[in-house]
Amino acid sequence: MAEEGPYTLRIIRVDLGTKEITEELIDGETTAKYVGGTGLATKYLWDEVPAGVKWSDPENRITFFTGPLAGTRVCGSGTFSVTTLGACTGMAGTGQANGFMGAFMRHNGIDGVIVQGIADKWTRIHIQDGEVHLLDAEHLVGLDTWETEDAVKEESKGRCSVYSIGPAGENLVRFSAIVGDRGHVAAHNGVGAVMGSKKIKCISAVKGDVKPRVVDPETLVAKAKELTEFTKQVDPGLLQYGTNAGITPLAAMGALPMRNYTTNVWPEGNKYTPEYMRETFTDSKPSACWACAIAHCRIMRLPEGGPYAGFVGEEPEYEGTAEMGPLIGMTDPAETFYLGNLVDRLGFDINESGYLIAWMMECYEKGYLTKDDFDGIEMKWGDSEAVAAMLNKIARREGCGDLFAEGTKRSAERVGGEAQDCCVYTMKGATPRGHDHRGHWMEFLDTCLSNTGTIETSGHLFTPKNLNLEPVKDRFDPIAMSTMNAKLNGGRNVEDSFGICRLCTPSLALTLDCINATTGWTWDIESAKEMGLRIVNLMRMFNFRHGLTKEMEAPSVRYSSTPVDGPVAGIGIREHWDAIRDNYYEQMGWDVETGKPLPETLKKYGLEDLIKELN
Repeated sequence: MAEEGPYTLRIIRVDLGTKEITEELIDGETTAKYVGGTGLATKYLWDEVPAGVKWSDPENRITFFTGPLAGTRVCGSGTFSVTTLGACTGMAGTGQANGFMGAFMRHNGIDGVIVQGIADKWTRIHIQDGEVHLLDAEHLVGLDTWETEDAVKEESKGRCSVYSIGPAGENLVRFSAIVGDRGHVAAHNGVGAVMGSKKIKCISAVKGDVKPRVVDPETLVAKAKELTEFTKQVDPGLLQYGTNAGITPLAAMGALPMRNYTTNVWPEGNKYTPEYMRETFTDSKPSACWACAIAHCRIMRLPEGGPYAGFVGEEPEYEGTAEMGPLIGMTDPAETFYLGNLVDRLGFDINESGYLIAWMMECYEKGYLTKDDFDGIEMKWGDSEAVAAMLNKIARREGCGDLFAEGTKRSAERVGGEAQDCCVYTMKGATPRGHDHRGHWMEFLDTCLSNTGTIETSGHLFTPKNLNLEPVKDRFDPIAMSTMNAKLNGGRNVEDSFGICRLCTPSLALTLDCINATTGWTWDIESAKEMGLRIVNLMRMFNFRHGLTKEMEAPSVRYSSTPVDGPVAGIGIREHWDAIRDNYYEQMGWDVETGKPLPETLKKYGLEDLIKELN
């Protein structure tokens, strides 16, 4: 029998400065409008982080929010999102992480934790028995993320999820991440740096016995099962090989990043295939997230014979393989495996790490930067020992690492000249994800035009098929691609507000069936689009409050360069950029001259109170 009453949320607020912990109940009307996760977190950012606040200020907020599906029977529902004023762009930053944290928070009857202020010493935020506690974490300082997880689990009674910052976050490296449940990461826009600025070493949650509220449990069980079976059928490559199944097709379309965007041609004897890694690396064990039937993650051991023989870690996701592989001229997947895990354990964003290291290597090769600039390290293409040494220096801001800890854009600007021109970044201050976007224009536009410092449109929930749209026939048509980008926008915000892994949402219809059974709502496709675009526009208004300009929505010189070889040689985006951006603004209902949402657009999405902020 279905339960009655509005779907409400319980949020815990932590003030690190006063050590005060309070509870807030989110009414059903607000939940229906913002849902949870990234959606509700964006509302908190808008309401509580005014102009002039910097990412490291006590007034900044960092939120750890789940969504209505988190902790339920739906596949991949251990998800939570981290949202804050990010360290890389100085604007909104949000990242989704999987594992168990989202489920365990809800099993404590907690839908989210919002944190403000700065602690006077290193602190652990701990969730247990339905309450939030502030515990001492001084003894955890200096540990990497895996070591922190092991130490906290040893101290805790019961099944525990732990998300922490490594040395990178402790030392406020701008592109540091939050890593937990082994290889799961909330990475983009320096969310780990914000956590470090507040002296939060980690957040942990012991599984409780509270069942997340489900209005119609019988229907949810049936629809969740359908969604799982559908996911298995539409993406067998993911089921068999994980996200690394994308390596070969992306290389074929010219979208696999190689040697800092200087080439699109594989070297001879390429071993970067999912088959090679699954067949060569030993002791492979699934590492599934909460309620996940896909279980694409694996813990593995490197075979004998190489420099890291016997090393045990998590198989890197596609982006880890790309960034610590072909992007930096690596030729051995075993060394890529080791470096990908090192990045996670030190607490970096894998994407920014890859582009930063690749830029250093090109600068070294061309003489823009010398051995002396790297404190004696020879940053040669594909040298894993040099990469490991440099990552350790950056994580601790030692020597030259202090400069490079500021990230790609700021480092390149400091060096200047020809070195700056060969650095891949957006003018907002972030890097692309693990693709050569010159062969993948949809994500190219998305990365430069999104509000979050990473892709915002390209997802599994909103696809042309799911939204009943005709697919674009020419992926290099600037007007068609920017128009489609606008039509698909908001999907990732919806995913990150529901509390479910995007790899488990290939069917929009079945996902909406699950959310309706959980909450008692009657959402359809138009309801989901409206909610997603509400968050897009609210986040955009937040970014203009914090310094966004039209000129920032553009790629760097190297990022927008024309490929010289490979599948898309000679096809360039730079000459089309102004037309792409203007068309996108128009399609989104934004002023073409400024990029700001028009008054009628804000009103359309229930944000009419923000119209006065446009001037």
